[in-house]
Amino acid sequence: MNETNRITFDEQGLLPAIIQDWLDGTVLMLGYMNQEAIGKTLATKSVHFWSRSRKKLWEKGETSGHKLVVKEVFIDCDQDTILVKAEPIGPTCHTGERACFFAKLDAQGRASQEKTQEAFGGILEGVLNTIRDRRLRPQSGSYTTKLFEGGHDKILKKVAEEAGEVLIAAKGGKKDEIIYEVADLFFHTLMVLGYHEVTLQEIYQELGRRFGKSGLRQEQ
Repeated sequence: MNETNRITFDEQGLLPAIIQDWLDGTVLMLGYMNQEAIGKTLATKSVHFWSRSRKKLWEKGETSGHKLVVKEVFIDCDQDTILVKAEPIGPTCHTGERACFFAKLDAQGRASQEKTQEAFGGILEGVLNTIRDRRLRPQSGSYTTKLFEGGHDKILKKVAEEAGEVLIAAKGGKKDEIIYEVADLFFHTLMVLGYHEVTLQEIYQELGRRFGKSGLRQEQ
């Protein structure tokens, strides 16, 4: 365990460990690790914690089977917090939710009783959630609603148009135009996902299967 010699533990010999989905960056949970838990996590490629209440080492998913398979482990600039990028096997939260952060605080600091997925993923998930909402609850004057009203062919036509705009912008070599047009292409591609009820998680999983593999097919 020489690699942990420089880590700064608290007075109880612990430090917080943030667990992040390696595919989309969702913060799945936070636990605490001691030196033994870090060693087990690194050696077994399965996340281990130290239980502060039970005073014992435990492996995430040891009873439920919902383990966290380690992809990469990082430490922050002060060397007192661990970040683990992991592949979750099943839901991470003991409530059955994908992640533990599903209650939003209001302006008064009170936790909402309604579950939300707003903390999951990033801006792409946020845009896709809005697209889904517009499909279920159309709004007058909404560009997204207008696209849905135009039907599948109109959405696909916009994807083709925006792909062409990306090519033109890239050919011109102006960075700001490339950024603008790629953002447009992303949005209209998300419209396709929303129309067909495809989740970004499914796209991430497919990319995850390809990650680190050669894109060249072997000749038969």
